[in-house]
Amino acid sequence: MPKFIEAIKGFGVTFGTMFKKPITEEYPEKPGPVAKRYHGRHQLNRYPDGLEKCIGCELCAWACPADAIYVEGADNTEHERYSPGERYGRVYQINYLRCIGCGLCIEACPTRALTMTNEYEMADDNRADLIWGKDKLLAPLRSGMLPPPHPMAPGATDDDYYLGNIGPVPDKITEEAR
Repeated sequence: MPKFIEAIKGFGVTFGTMFKKPITEEYPEKPGPVAKRYHGRHQLNRYPDGLEKCIGCELCAWACPADAIYVEGADNTEHERYSPGERYGRVYQINYLRCIGCGLCIEACPTRALTMTNEYEMADDNRADLIWGKDKLLAPLRSGMLPPPHPMAPGATDDDYYLGNIGPVPDKITEEAR
């Protein structure tokens, strides 16, 4: 008799769940919400005038335990300036086949050039497309930003950029540059 009661209890659990509304996520069609602080793909940031924050120091590559980052720095010139200061990251690549999402590269960056967005859809069917270059990693140009290369703001020094004393370029100048 006790085995019969146990079987009835088991069927009770089964029947109880049979008539509940299923919880189904329709992921590819309707992606769910993402937490604001979720660490997804990387992004190379810009200053408000459009110059890149990356100075090509390679600290992010040295900090990466998976060896997923490759940086090749180059010198800025007065005619071709991509970032304030002496250097910029000429080549910047992140291999998402190797990246473990630990965030050590973010902590190592002295200029806050590298941050992580909350975008998580990076899957692909081609291995070569999972090595993201600077063209995919750079933050998009917003209103008031000029695409580099261009000179630093008139009268500004490297310190002004690093201390956040540089604002966006006026729209009139931005339209002339385009």
